[in-house]
Amino acid sequence: YLTGAVEVDVDAICDGDEVFVSGIMEHIEQAGIHSGDSACSLPPYTLDDAMIERLKTQTEALAKCLNVLGLMNVQFAIKGDDIFILEVNPRASRTVPFVAKAIGQPIANIAAKVMAGTKLSEFDLSTKPQKYIAVKEAVFPFARFPGVDTVLGPEVRSTGEVMGLAETFGMAFAKSQLGGGVTLPAKGKVFISVREEHKPIMAELAKNLIDLGFKIIATGGTTKYLRAQGLEIEYVKKFHEGRPNIIDAMKNGEVDLVFNTTSGKQSLKDSFSLRRTALTQKIPYFTTAAAARASVEAIKELSRGDYDVESLQSIAAG
Repeated sequence: YLTGAVEVDVDAICDGDEVFVSGIMEHIEQAGIHSGDSACSLPPYTLDDAMIERLKTQTEALAKCLNVLGLMNVQFAIKGDDIFILEVNPRASRTVPFVAKAIGQPIANIAAKVMAGTKLSEFDLSTKPQKYIAVKEAVFPFARFPGVDTVLGPEVRSTGEVMGLAETFGMAFAKSQLGGGVTLPAKGKVFISVREEHKPIMAELAKNLIDLGFKIIATGGTTKYLRAQGLEIEYVKKFHEGRPNIIDAMKNGEVDLVFNTTSGKQSLKDSFSLRRTALTQKIPYFTTAAAARASVEAIKELSRGDYDVESLQSIAAG
C-alpha cells in the first residue's frame, strides 16, 4: 500500500513538558529505501505547510505520550493525505549531526543537558525562517567490492554521508553530489531506461534536459514512449540485444548520465551490467525516479551559475 509514499524523518527534543522539533527531513528516495541510504532535504522540498504542521503535532504528541526525556527520532510515511508511523526511536539518530549543522543549533549538547535536568525554556530555541536548504547524501563503498549491485533497498549499505547547503534545493543537491564524489554533467548524452510507471516522469525530465542542450539515448520501450511524446531520442540496444549496445557506449565515453529504474527480479538482473559499468566508468547514475528528478533540478541550477562556497560558521552567525 505504501508503494510510492514519501518518507520523512523527524528529530525532536523533549524535557517531559515541552517539545522542540529540531528537524523535519523529507527523503528524496521513496519509502522502502533504508533511511541511512536515502538522500534527504531539510526543510522538506515538496511537502506543504499544512502537512509539515501535522507532522509537528504528531511528533509532539508521541514525545509526550512516551515520556521521552532527551532526543527522539520518528520516521513517517506519507501517502496522499494519510500519515503512517514507521518507527519511533527514543534516542539520538544518525541525522542529529546533519540537523545541528543545518539549523545552527548544538542539538546533542542541548539534549544532554535536558536529560540532566535543564528545561528547554532555558535555551534560545526560537524558530527562525530557514534561508538555506540542506541536503544530506549517502556515500557508498560499491567501487571497492567487485560484483556488488548498486540498487538501493531496505538494508543499509552506506558507509558515510555528506551535506550540501544552498539557497535553492537544486544547488544544495548538486553540492551534496559533489561532496559524495559525483560531478553532474553540464552537457553530453543522458541514457534513460525506466520501468513503465516512471515513463511519464522521464518524459518531463528528458524534455528539460533537451532544453538544456543534452541529447537523450534510450532502449526500445523507453525510446518508443519518449518519441511518442514528440521528443528526439537516439535508440541504443540493450546489453543482450547485440552490439554495439549501451555498455559499449558507456565504455567508449559516450554517456554522461544514467537514469535506470527497474521492476521485477528479471529486469533487475538484466540491468546489473548497466549499473556496474556506470560505477566503474564513474558515470553519474540514479536508480530512483525521485533522485533523477532531483539531479535535473541540480543541473538546471548549475546552468544558471557555478557552485559558491560559504562556511557553516558564517551561515550560523547570519
